[in-house]
Amino acid sequence: MTRLILVRHGESNTTVARRIGGFRTCSGLSPLGREQAERLRDRLASTGEIAADALISSQFARARETAEIIAPALGGLPIEIIEGFGEHDPGDECDGLTFDEYVERYGSHDWESDPFTVGFPGGETLAAFHLRVGEAISQTVRRYEGKSVVVACHGGVVDAALRQALRTAQLGVFEINTLNTSITEMHLVKPGRWKLVRYNDHAHLAGLVKETPRNS
Repeated sequence: MTRLILVRHGESNTTVARRIGGFRTCSGLSPLGREQAERLRDRLASTGEIAADALISSQFARARETAEIIAPALGGLPIEIIEGFGEHDPGDECDGLTFDEYVERYGSHDWESDPFTVGFPGGETLAAFHLRVGEAISQTVRRYEGKSVVVACHGGVVDAALRQALRTAQLGVFEINTLNTSITEMHLVKPGRWKLVRYNDHAHLAGLVKETPRNS
């Protein structure tokens, strides 16, 4: 059995600034985001609930920083960067724009009807994003068959992973809310069959403010 443990990164600076935060402009975690990751690190160190064989991160600064913070609780594992676990890529033109700037330039895009439409000019379609994440998961579980792998990644990646595991549509059907530094754990019990063990486990955030006030 292979365990895949997906950890969403802590709150990011781009979220606080209400910007589209691709890997080019991502500046890492906000102060609250670092505290969230430290809470997770302390929880894992105390409980020993995850005996990881590998620690992977996307190339985004916010994911790498999250992985760096929790690594000591996972035996100080080296961090392997796999770009396939990165968030939906907005491309050069949109990366770093504020949400208002995006709407002013390109209007309000319908993200629910067709995964092949171009929402970010010059960026990935949702279909391409889901394919990339699926390939990253497939390659990772083959490389680490029978082991436990922790991946510091993104809310969109968790969504894509669940949709693929459930063999459901890339868009619509259900809506999830994956919180920062929450744990989503899936076990590959046999080829093509996943068992969802937990989703959005964020017990370590109890008593912490939900988010940093965002720029209007």
